Amino acid sequence: MSDLKPEIRDGMQIHWDVGIEMDDGLVLRADVFAPVDRGRYPVILSYGPYAKGLAFQEGYPSAWNRMAEEHPDVTAGSTNQYQSWEVVDPEKWVPDGYVCVRVDSRGCGRSPGYVDHFSPRETQDFAQCIEWAGEQPWSNGKVGLSGVSYYGINQWQVASRQPKYLAAMCIWEGATDWYRDMTHHGGILSTFWANWYDMQVKTVQYGLGERGPKSRVTGQLVCGDETLSEADLANNRCDFGNDIYAHPLDDDYHRERSPDWSKVTVPFLTAANWGGQGLHLRGNFEGYTQAASKHKWLEAHGLEHWTEFYTDYGVKLQKRFFAHFLKGERNDWDSQAPVQLLVRGVDGFEERLEDDWPIPRTEWTKFYLQPDGNTLSTTPPAKKQQISFAALEDGVTFSTAPLDAELEITGPSAAKLIVSSSTTDADMFLVLRVFDPDDKEITFQGAIDPHTPIGQGWLRASHRKLDPTLSKPWRPYHTHDELQPLTPSEPVELDIEIWPTSLVVPAGYRIALTIRGKDYVSPDAGDERLSNFKNVLTGCGPFLHDDPRDRPTEIYGGETTLHVGPDQPGYVLLPVIPPQR
Repeated sequence: MSDLKPEIRDGMQIHWDVGIEMDDGLVLRADVFAPVDRGRYPVILSYGPYAKGLAFQEGYPSAWNRMAEEHPDVTAGSTNQYQSWEVVDPEKWVPDGYVCVRVDSRGCGRSPGYVDHFSPRETQDFAQCIEWAGEQPWSNGKVGLSGVSYYGINQWQVASRQPKYLAAMCIWEGATDWYRDMTHHGGILSTFWANWYDMQVKTVQYGLGERGPKSRVTGQLVCGDETLSEADLANNRCDFGNDIYAHPLDDDYHRERSPDWSKVTVPFLTAANWGGQGLHLRGNFEGYTQAASKHKWLEAHGLEHWTEFYTDYGVKLQKRFFAHFLKGERNDWDSQAPVQLLVRGVDGFEERLEDDWPIPRTEWTKFYLQPDGNTLSTTPPAKKQQISFAALEDGVTFSTAPLDAELEITGPSAAKLIVSSSTTDADMFLVLRVFDPDDKEITFQGAIDPHTPIGQGWLRASHRKLDPTLSKPWRPYHTHDELQPLTPSEPVELDIEIWPTSLVVPAGYRIALTIRGKDYVSPDAGDERLSNFKNVLTGCGPFLHDDPRDRPTEIYGGETTLHVGPDQPGYVLLPVIPPQR
């Protein structure tokens, strides 16, 4: 049990470092923030690796400072002493009659054990924490899950276990499919997780002890009271980046870290970020469309990855949802539209409610590649042509004429391309872009990157095999279960998913599609970076595809050729949204 006694602070009864024993005897540690008055309350629980005792302000200072400066409603009404990265602020939830529980996951923070992210063992731990919370004397037997990113991703997984007492989930900018959303975009390895592991997990691993930070509130060592050697720390964690690299296809390793949609039946609210290309976007929409739950809602917004979770807009939405399902309140959630979107414009957002996703009134519109002038038009090309580019360079851009009238594109997109390569494979990086009348590209503050384009998609040509059951014209679904190498110079058909987006494009602006063989770089990128990432932010955030082991030059450094013509038109399919009537 904890060596710290419960205390009353800032209107809460706080139990520090409570022990939760797992089925293998290992004890995880949790902090519990409860109302002062005795009673049974609904629980808001999170389970993850970022160390419950590490203050948001200290662990992620650049993110905190930007949010606090630009969104004063985040810090208002709280001492902010108990703010932690990507979980609820108990000072804003406990007064409304909730118990907030934060659990350090196995091997992280003050919980000992072996670190193996999103593994079946970790999911089992999470399920047991939920069942523990539902049986405590301060619990009303209804447990809700809440949190951003990691704390959202693992909700889908644990929901597949259907633990007792799990009553509702709020998945804020998470992801779902361990392969397609998170580790291999279109079959191309993302180096994000290897770098994330170094910057955000090894820095708070259990056993750092005296070498780690201290809690600004309790004075406890954030990473446990033991101080282990570097060798012991290494032995207590998986080799995460290399483990991912060792599984280039969608095999059991990936599937056991992804949800079983038929078993996700709990009510949920899934919240996506339009600028979350590379991690915090696709899965929130896939969860909404694929999960078996009869009670599910989708929300989408913009700004930084963590911001709207903490703003009044986000907190109000979450509280309405949880009050309905955890407290049984008759608020107006019963009549809440299934889809709530902050539709993006070039200078802000407009809230709009919809009946479903993709939006039912979508006018799916094909814009064809026209090599003459590198244009996009709604008319198929009249003659056969080819256009080639160096596979590891900037590629080629096709653009519409300036729009005659405002045009909204909100939804998933897809491209069909006929491609050949001078080698046995090719990586396709597609970037959906918008340019103003002065030919300046319009980029946005994304989930991470301040110069995020409006849409991105990826596909390795040898991964072009489609699942005919799950594929849609607007969202091709690749099996990623076998390689189909190219025959040099022989064209093949590629269907490429472009992750969902939203933008009302003004009249006079142009929509463009860039087809390239490497990660996008914004023309406006500078040297900006965040404290928790290694790389400079150049348009893709930390979601890069630059591991030379995965992209050897002799295979991916050839020449790529696009083939177009009346009988094999290449196009991008865009979700054009007519005004609501």
